Amino acid sequence: MLEGEATADSEFHISSDTALKLWWRTHGYIFPSLLLSILVWSWFVTWGDWKFFEHEDRGMIGVLAPKIERGELQIFWPDAVDTESWYNKDVHPRVRVLRHLQYERYMLHEFLPFLRWKNQARQLAVTGCSFGGYHAVNFALKHPDVVTHCVSMSGAFDIHQFLDGYYDDNCYFNNPPDFLPNMTDDWFLSRYRQMKIVLGSADWDICLDANIKFSAILNGKAIPHWLDVWADNSKHDWPLWLRMAGKYF
Repeated sequence: MLEGEATADSEFHISSDTALKLWWRTHGYIFPSLLLSILVWSWFVTWGDWKFFEHEDRGMIGVLAPKIERGELQIFWPDAVDTESWYNKDVHPRVRVLRHLQYERYMLHEFLPFLRWKNQARQLAVTGCSFGGYHAVNFALKHPDVVTHCVSMSGAFDIHQFLDGYYDDNCYFNNPPDFLPNMTDDWFLSRYRQMKIVLGSADWDICLDANIKFSAILNGKAIPHWLDVWADNSKHDWPLWLRMAGKYF
C-alpha cells in the first residue's frame, strides 16, 4: 500500500498584509537508499483552480506506483498560486510577478527544507504538465544548484501573454526564452550542462512549437537535453502525460 500523506503547511507571512498558505501531498516510503525525490508542479486550467491532488486523481500515482513502492521515487505535490500571480487579471502585472516571486521564496525557504527533512536523496527532479512545465523549467534554470533533473511535459515557457505589455527585470528573469539566450555566467551554464533535462511534447500538442523553439535555445547554449516529440497524434491532455511520466521516470 502506498503512503499518501496530506499536510497543511503553517502560514507563511510575506508581509504585514499578505500570507501564503499551501497544501501539499507526499507519496512514498522512506528508504535509506531512496534514489530520487520528485517535486511536481500543478497544471493550471483557465476555467478553475487546480489543486495538488489532481495528479493523483488523474492516475499519475498509479503509473509510478511500482517505483514508489520499491523506494526508487518519493513524490511531493505542492499547490501553486497561479490564480494569485500569472493568471490574476484583477491586479497589475507587476503585482502578478511579485506574487510569483513570493511563492518562489516560499518554495526555497519553506518547502524545500521540509522536503529535505523528509528525504535526504541527493537527486531532486522537478516536473510539471502544461503550465506546470513552465514552473519546473523556470525553477530549475534559476536554481541549478538545487535541481538535478528537469522534466517538462507539454510545457510552454514564455510568460509575455500574462503581462499585458508590462515588462521589468523581474519578468525578464522569470522568462526562460529571454534570459537563457543571454546567459554567460559559467556558474549557471556548467550546472545546466550537468542537469538531466527533458522537453516532452507531441505532434498534436498545442505547445509543440514552444518546445521546439526552447530546444533550439538550449542547443545554442550547448546544454544537453532530450526533446521527445511523440508522433502518435497525442494531444495536450492527461493520457499523454501519464504515458510520459511512465517513460521519463
